[in-house]
Amino acid sequence: MTTDDVDTGGAPAGSGHDRTAIVTGGASGIGLAIAERLAADGLAVAVFDRDGAAAEAAAAKIVAAGGTAIGLTVDVTDRAAIDAGVEQTRARLGAATVLVNNAGLDGFDAFLKISAETWNRILEVNLTGTFQCCQAVVPDMIAAGWGRIVNISSSSAHGGQPFMTHYVAAKAGVMGFTKALALELGPKGITVNTIPPGFIDTPMLRRSEAKGLLGEGVDHHAALTPVRRVGRPDDIAATCSFLVRDEAGYITGQVIGVNGGRNT
Repeated sequence: MTTDDVDTGGAPAGSGHDRTAIVTGGASGIGLAIAERLAADGLAVAVFDRDGAAAEAAAAKIVAAGGTAIGLTVDVTDRAAIDAGVEQTRARLGAATVLVNNAGLDGFDAFLKISAETWNRILEVNLTGTFQCCQAVVPDMIAAGWGRIVNISSSSAHGGQPFMTHYVAAKAGVMGFTKALALELGPKGITVNTIPPGFIDTPMLRRSEAKGLLGEGVDHHAALTPVRRVGRPDDIAATCSFLVRDEAGYITGQVIGVNGGRNT
């Protein structure tokens, strides 16, 4: 997939924004909430999404709200597209020193019915995509002597989830990857943490509900959650906002659960 962009009013490098963030899968759901929050915090944001039109629309929404953003068509399974997106981000907004790996793909399949193709696809998006984006962005962070990486994993990796062995394996891999990378990059001024969301009201969750994969539905599970509500994308965005600040510089290699108490 190629990388394209549309001028959505984003400010060029040197526009006064101290830092630039890349948010993958940033056109909807949790990714969009994170992109909007980081822009509201004053960061310039590059929205990466395989749906280029949606990425551009998300960026335009941010700009209309007074933020700085560009939308880029980037499939996280395509390293050439990632590299091109990082290059365009650097040219238009400045080098990215904040990276949020949010792009993901779920799957619901009985274990014995998971094909090698499906298994590889789930890992390619969720785990290998995270690796590739980090590898593409980290050089700019090293050059700056400062960086923040937040990987969005999944609470399903805490206790497992039936019919999702491929997805759970990939997200558990993201957690292990985060811990290892944090140790390697810490001396370079770069922190790496992961947020495993738990039961967040997103289009992905509602699609699962519509398919009958949530039993008695979202409201039933919300009533069983200790804080008695379903999570919101803004809950994840708020945590991400903190983790990318200077004040969070002593937090790295951590799994920061945002799940209403469903996992402790």
